[in-house]
Amino acid sequence: MPALTKGLVRPRTTDIATTLSWYRHGHSDPTTWLKTAGRGSSATGEFVRATITPEGPATIEFKWGAQTSVRQFGPGGDWLAGRLPAMLGVNDTADHCLEQAPDEKVAEAARNHRTLRIGASGGLYHELLPTIIEQRITAGEAHRQWDALCRLLGEPAPGPFSGLRLPPAPDVLAQTPSWQLHPLGIERKRAEPLTTIAKHPTKLWAWGAGTPEEARSKLQLLPGIGQWTIGKVLGPVCGDSDAVPVGDFHFKNMVSWALAGEARGTDERMLELLAPYAGQRGRVVRLLGLDGHGAPRFGPKKRILAMHSW
Repeated sequence: MPALTKGLVRPRTTDIATTLSWYRHGHSDPTTWLKTAGRGSSATGEFVRATITPEGPATIEFKWGAQTSVRQFGPGGDWLAGRLPAMLGVNDTADHCLEQAPDEKVAEAARNHRTLRIGASGGLYHELLPTIIEQRITAGEAHRQWDALCRLLGEPAPGPFSGLRLPPAPDVLAQTPSWQLHPLGIERKRAEPLTTIAKHPTKLWAWGAGTPEEARSKLQLLPGIGQWTIGKVLGPVCGDSDAVPVGDFHFKNMVSWALAGEARGTDERMLELLAPYAGQRGRVVRLLGLDGHGAPRFGPKKRILAMHSW
């Protein structure tokens, strides 16, 4: 697929599935489907994504393997198809030199995943919704709530894809009272930021098209959008390879264990260990995760209670 891969750092096969995987929030994501088979040059796959664009609802279907194909549906289909090369990382052109990193675990992870690219969807509205839902709860619960929210307020996606849903339209979500989301498990503290961003879709499109620094400065002005949320969305939306979700429960421990052998860490310790990789800190965190690094687990798991049962 030369038209899509032109401009990549190295003319080797791009790990398309992993590069696109951070646009899917859980296997049950009703807006984004990702199916793959095989490995390396023989890998095949299908990526289907439904979203809200500045030009209206849209769906894109991208298939790769021996041959590639792209189909788009809906008023915003052309806009979304035009974003596909960026989502595949064609703008990730800087040689980050992490394969020669001083820490062997970073270097090994970079070598093992050298075909990973940092994509940029430009879709800040879509990416913020599931990320806000992921605040302060487990991934499994967040994915269930994201699925439930799209099925409650989202419309069927354009195209011939049964079960595929659009994210809630901004005008619909902006008028939804917080109590209506409580049965889904989304309490007021997370419901209010959802409705807040839904009131500013035009601004979000502009911020998503700007630089990561500009997007960060603007997002900080919105209530309920903290450093963790900003660190999570700047990578997939703006292609920011340096964005780190400060305040995450797992990342600080993973980085501390992988780079210093410390089973538990703090955000300050994580940033200290990542300092030599300034400009690529987010990429390093993602590479370590993909390479299977994780801090030791202690103690029994806590029982998870659904919010509506409180």
